[in-house]
Amino acid sequence: MNSIFKKHNQYKTFWYIIFYFFSLSTTIASGPNPFPKKIHRIVFIGNSITYAGQFITNIEAYLLTHYPNRRFEFINVGLPSETVSGLSEPNHAGGRFARPDLHERLERVLTQTKPDFVFACYGMNDGIYLPLDEERFRKFREGITWLHAQIADLGVPIVHLTPPIYDELKGKAVGYAAVLDTYSEWLLSQRKTQKWEVADLHFPMKTYLDEHRQNNPDFALAKDGVHPDALGHWLMAKQVLVYLGEKGLDAAEDVQTTLAIHPNGEEILKLVAERQQLMKDAWLTSTGHTRPEMKVGLPMEDARKKAKMIEKQLRELLKKK
Repeated sequence: MNSIFKKHNQYKTFWYIIFYFFSLSTTIASGPNPFPKKIHRIVFIGNSITYAGQFITNIEAYLLTHYPNRRFEFINVGLPSETVSGLSEPNHAGGRFARPDLHERLERVLTQTKPDFVFACYGMNDGIYLPLDEERFRKFREGITWLHAQIADLGVPIVHLTPPIYDELKGKAVGYAAVLDTYSEWLLSQRKTQKWEVADLHFPMKTYLDEHRQNNPDFALAKDGVHPDALGHWLMAKQVLVYLGEKGLDAAEDVQTTLAIHPNGEEILKLVAERQQLMKDAWLTSTGHTRPEMKVGLPMEDARKKAKMIEKQLRELLKKK
């Protein structure tokens, strides 16, 4: 796979030095930049939570309104049901299909998307909704380590995102919340042991849920215990933005609050969501996968034409202040 990004290899050390010192970068006139200037294509890989993608839409809309002179392409190639552990529970999806495994498609994804930067969010499905087990945990660790190596060997920065929480009050998998606690703790430990970049979504979401459930026992961030609602996705987006160095987000209860910086913030958010929906299906269809029952996206050429039209609309809205 190294031949995919041959040109990146000579910059490998350069990128990691930049990334390491990124959080220390000084503020310029328009505020701190969330990525080095040469970062353009930002790829998100993960499972159904990533595929749902509302947190990605929130991040993109935020950066568009706060850094209108930067040009980013946010590519969502999340695939529902997927694991990086390669595991699948017996009779998954009623026996219709086994869980897809990232190992099967990662090379095609990287070949086609050619990322400058990667966010990876796995864990929710990787314990296959069973109690903590050392063999399943080992498979998760091995899968994440393999994924990290595949990206890092290309000289592309990767940030691992700890998985969102599993809510046992709403879900049916007894003991699974503790599994994701353990998986998240391990990921966070890699910051020190392996010098990985890891942004924590899991424990801030857990704290938020616990605090709000004290006053409202029925409060939830995911109706089924797994898939975050709009608030849950905003909490995820907020943690990524904070990780990227954005300030003043503590009191923001939704993305709309942060988009008020621009008079067309709401319209920008809607257009970003429309483009994300269009392109994620096109990317999944183009790169290929083994999961049935997925929407077939437009051919990439057609999808890009439509995306270009949306980009033109966005640029017009951004000019109007």
